[in-house]
Amino acid sequence: MTDTLAPRDAPAARVAAVDWAELTAELDEFGSALTARPLLSPRECRDLAALYGDTARFRSTVDMARHRFGSGQYRYFAEPLPDPVRELRAAFYPYLLPVARDWAAKLGRPAPWPDTLEKWLAICHRAGQPRSAQILLRYGPGDWNALHRDLFGDAVFPLQVVIGLDAPGTDYTGGEFLMTEQRPRAQSRGSATLLPQGHGLVFTTRDRPVRSARGWSAAPMRHGVSTVRAGRRHTLGLVFHDAA
Repeated sequence: MTDTLAPRDAPAARVAAVDWAELTAELDEFGSALTARPLLSPRECRDLAALYGDTARFRSTVDMARHRFGSGQYRYFAEPLPDPVRELRAAFYPYLLPVARDWAAKLGRPAPWPDTLEKWLAICHRAGQPRSAQILLRYGPGDWNALHRDLFGDAVFPLQVVIGLDAPGTDYTGGEFLMTEQRPRAQSRGSATLLPQGHGLVFTTRDRPVRSARGWSAAPMRHGVSTVRAGRRHTLGLVFHDAA
């Protein structure tokens, strides 16, 4: 993959160029959807991945094996966020907001998310969730991430985004992004997605609405990462609620 994205091509323009009707339909059907075009160039991906060694950029580091989350390591960005992280999160929010509100209506839930990300984050902070939840993850050979949900308090946005920063098959093998869906009165359904470098996968934070004979019901979902066989895998996680 070459550096085809011009520096002046701002993240907001790249997110706006996504086919949101197609992506939303896939989200509704499966609970996750991959952008057809990259959001970051290879150079931008490398620059973000290189931030991992700059500990001053982060508020905390989590060793997954120590906490029995899997194997590998991730770091939460401190404020102020790097420009690409801040800009991408702000660009995604208005496109994900209609999906969040639609899902809430189908499930008969409140939809507390205001029209702007700034107002929503202010609500998170008043709820006791003032810390950045933006994540840079690093996996090496044998590392993996257990199935989980990124819930950090009562204030939750129902969608999030992960962006691949390395090239599968070139920089690493294995390391597929995993999702499982718990279906009513049936065994769970799983999916595995390779993240092309620079592309974003939008996925549900905790559940999605599914149609049933009685109307709409919530299908709980969890996500994780399969074992990395070789190489090194970095990803950027964009979460639209802050942490306690």
